[in-house]
Amino acid sequence: MPTIEAAVFQGLSWNPAEDLRELFEFPFMINALAAGTIVAVMAGVTGWFVVLRRQTFAGHTLSVIAFPGAAAASLLGLPVALGYFGFCGIGALAIAAFAGSQRDRGSESAAIGAIQALALAVGFLCVSLYHGLLTGLNSLLFGTFLGITHQQVVVLLVVAVAAVMLVGMAARPLLFASIDADAADARGIPVRVLGIAFLVVLGLSVAETSQITGALLVFSLLVTPAATAQRLTLRPGLGVALSVAIALGVTWLGLALAYFSNYPVGFYVTTLAFAAYLTVRLRDRRRRSD
Repeated sequence: MPTIEAAVFQGLSWNPAEDLRELFEFPFMINALAAGTIVAVMAGVTGWFVVLRRQTFAGHTLSVIAFPGAAAASLLGLPVALGYFGFCGIGALAIAAFAGSQRDRGSESAAIGAIQALALAVGFLCVSLYHGLLTGLNSLLFGTFLGITHQQVVVLLVVAVAAVMLVGMAARPLLFASIDADAADARGIPVRVLGIAFLVVLGLSVAETSQITGALLVFSLLVTPAATAQRLTLRPGLGVALSVAIALGVTWLGLALAYFSNYPVGFYVTTLAFAAYLTVRLRDRRRRSD
């Protein structure tokens, strides 16, 4: 049986059935596919509300915060996942505390930008303090499918199930508050509490997605599939389903392409997601011109 080193990056063959079989030959690849599936579902659900609520800048800032979290965990010798979840959770609460209300977009953007700048500074400080070769830096920034363990998959699954359940239980009031916060507030819906809770869920989603795409390419799963889905349909249920389906498709294909090449999985996932979005945009433009 071939070794992992010999199997990875050896390129596609002329036998698709053999290539597909090889994807499931090694436990590390099975773990990567399972983790990617979990992350894609969570990102697809959460991302649909992120785009609807126009909180993509907050999502980007949380992805930046994921970088110092992973770097700090590496510096302290702790599990990288702990750094992702810890820093993204704290970052979500910080954004909720300092960004103000959803109606005041100017102060919200300024506060989020300040938090993002601080996060970058902390991340580079942790990297500079690491007295050794931080070989995992590229994977922290751009993602990797190597080294994902069964324990990590279980953690991702538990967090994803909890987050998706929370979004599902709050879906109706969250949808109302996302479309018209003033009307929702007048109807007695706790708009502020919902906003804070959603930011925490968003932080968890970013922490999970970063472990597949890397901290810098979180948008590829968290925003692009959802933005594509919302251009295809305005129906909430169908839109969320399409967002999840697109995220799953680009993740599975991205992992397969990364397995048979020497490029990071984040590159493939990002490129495929953008290609889907660009296709939909070109379709819409063609329809308008007809």
